[in-house]
Amino acid sequence: MKRHAPHLVLIAVLIAADQITKAVVAKSVPFYGSVSVIPGFFSISHIHNTGAIFGMFNGSGSKLIAILLAAATLTAMSLVIVYFFKTPASQKLMRFALSLILAGALGNFIDRIFRGYVIDFLEVHVKKFYWPTFNIADSCISIGAVLLVFILFARRP
Repeated sequence: MKRHAPHLVLIAVLIAADQITKAVVAKSVPFYGSVSVIPGFFSISHIHNTGAIFGMFNGSGSKLIAILLAAATLTAMSLVIVYFFKTPASQKLMRFALSLILAGALGNFIDRIFRGYVIDFLEVHVKKFYWPTFNIADSCISIGAVLLVFILFARRP
């Protein structure tokens, strides 16, 4: 377990950062409110996402969708955990990518369990183009997934 300690600490720190930032936004920014940080580019907004990453299936109100999302999250987290512990310690970048994915999945899963939705608050926009609002957990999943794809393609002969 000692060889996993740095990654487990990273996962815990990222989950804590995710949960703390969501709590601060929930207390500081009214629901559907927005605070401009860099005018015309970046805002802190407060929305609730009952769907998947980047708002897919958000607002469907379907219990079936909620159950399927929870099942998919648990399945994905289980696979990442198994793969993480089977990955040799020498594959540091792979373990880092898996740590990011796991931290993000756990961060959003905690929200779904305790709130029934995920708080999204990071809003990037250029003029009238808005990237879907996201959070630290979404960022961890996205960065980890990109790293994972890069690693897997770099290994190809």
